[in-house]
Amino acid sequence: MAWNAWGDPAHARQLEDSQRQLLVDTLGVSAAAPPRVERSALRLPPGALPEPARAALTAVVGEEHLRTDDAARILHLGGKSTPDLLRRREGDAHHAPDAVVTPGSHEQVQALVEICAEHAVAVVPFGGGTSVVGGVEPAREGHPALISLDLRRLDALVELDEESGTATLQAGLRTPEAEELLGAEGYTLGHFPQSFEFATIGGYAATRSAGQSSAGYGRFDAMVTALKVATPRGTLDLGRAPATAAGPDLRQLFLGSEGTLGVLTEVTVRVRRAPAERRDEAWSFPSFAAGTAAVRALAQRGLLPTAIRVSDETETFVNAVIAGSAAPEGCLSVVSHEGDPDEVARRGEAVRQVLTAHEGSLLDDEVAAAWRRSRFSGPYMRDALLDTGVLTETLETATSWAGLAALRETVTATLTAHLRTATSTPVVFCHLSHAYPSGGSLYFTVAADAGEEPRSRWRAAKQAAGDAIAAAGGSITHHHAVGQDHRPWMEAEVGPLGVEVLAAVKRTLDPAGIMNPGKLIPEAATQPPAVS
Repeated sequence: MAWNAWGDPAHARQLEDSQRQLLVDTLGVSAAAPPRVERSALRLPPGALPEPARAALTAVVGEEHLRTDDAARILHLGGKSTPDLLRRREGDAHHAPDAVVTPGSHEQVQALVEICAEHAVAVVPFGGGTSVVGGVEPAREGHPALISLDLRRLDALVELDEESGTATLQAGLRTPEAEELLGAEGYTLGHFPQSFEFATIGGYAATRSAGQSSAGYGRFDAMVTALKVATPRGTLDLGRAPATAAGPDLRQLFLGSEGTLGVLTEVTVRVRRAPAERRDEAWSFPSFAAGTAAVRALAQRGLLPTAIRVSDETETFVNAVIAGSAAPEGCLSVVSHEGDPDEVARRGEAVRQVLTAHEGSLLDDEVAAAWRRSRFSGPYMRDALLDTGVLTETLETATSWAGLAALRETVTATLTAHLRTATSTPVVFCHLSHAYPSGGSLYFTVAADAGEEPRSRWRAAKQAAGDAIAAAGGSITHHHAVGQDHRPWMEAEVGPLGVEVLAAVKRTLDPAGIMNPGKLIPEAATQPPAVS
């Protein structure tokens, strides 16, 4: 990916003049776009990897797989949140890793983390680098040096067990390549988040990822049947059967652990036969409440299609403007069915009956086709908006159906209040992204005048929104994970005793505290208890 933007530079998007003018008129853009420095202008701090550690790491992976050059370090400056990109546009590279190490096997990963523990070198596991919550930020947290452990060479399909319907994949495998390898045998993973083109299998497991088709295929953590993990204390092989009563399920410690306990090197997941048919539909509802009521009915009746989402009125309009098409009235919902033709027809008819009963109207097929075509291009638009002086960012949460409307209202009001200025009013829009029998996930997008201090403005707005979510009883994250950005709310999420449990597990597996410092577990909890 580009070092200072999302994705492949060849796919960068540009706004048309009419779109730029609409943004100026709507948002009151007041300042020039945040600058973009050239990569050659970046000044990285000198590498601080001690020579004994470097020599030991090189002995494991070879000279060619331990890089300390600026080009490699720049590509591992962190993730892809808007604050990340703004910092890079400014030329801030003070936190670059000291080295980038690319192991080629589980055994090499195990050896590397043990060496780093011995030398107190921090380790940040790095997959696709798509985190938007500071999950791959090179945070030293008191360690004298830090390496980015890039898993790109762990990119194999280890085993396809067709009888059991599972596949063992190495953690650095990107999803397009995983789909290609599985597709050659007639299978699919069925996991399609917006980061699909760049994110990796290990990253999905480490962050409890949820994709657009999770209603049909399941969240990624629900697909996992086994894990192999390299920790500073040794290797863990977890998951010998599809179900067990042998105590707490230790796999769950590592699903969502975000590299703080060890490095996932192999993930065994449930796979499905590639669908013979896929049918996308677009529906319109007179209100967001009507659309969410329809989805709730589907979830509680066990009729959820492969994918379903409902945009509020503002998002429906904005997405149509970006696509250059006419916006449907009300709220747009996109529905997708996958499977064999008979199954698609049968479930499709059952879903249509429910949607119609909740005031849904079926739209032209082209509306759904346009959504499918643009599915992975949204993050590219963020960079084009920044070039116009527009701050764009997202956040997500989840709550019960009973609390959904109030949570949407309070988060929208909070973001609007904190990003409004005397001359501009932000646009805040939302969609229901995932649904369960007991509740759903809300995904918010903000577009606001970037102003003179876009990073500090967003930091204040995100802090207020996080506080509002916690006060309303929502989850601080549904699928973006915790990282650095959501770490302040972990105690509200799991309680002080829950934080203490996580910290105790970390001290057991990672006594030197080298694994992805500064993420997930609140700082005070990671310190050893005082001895009286």
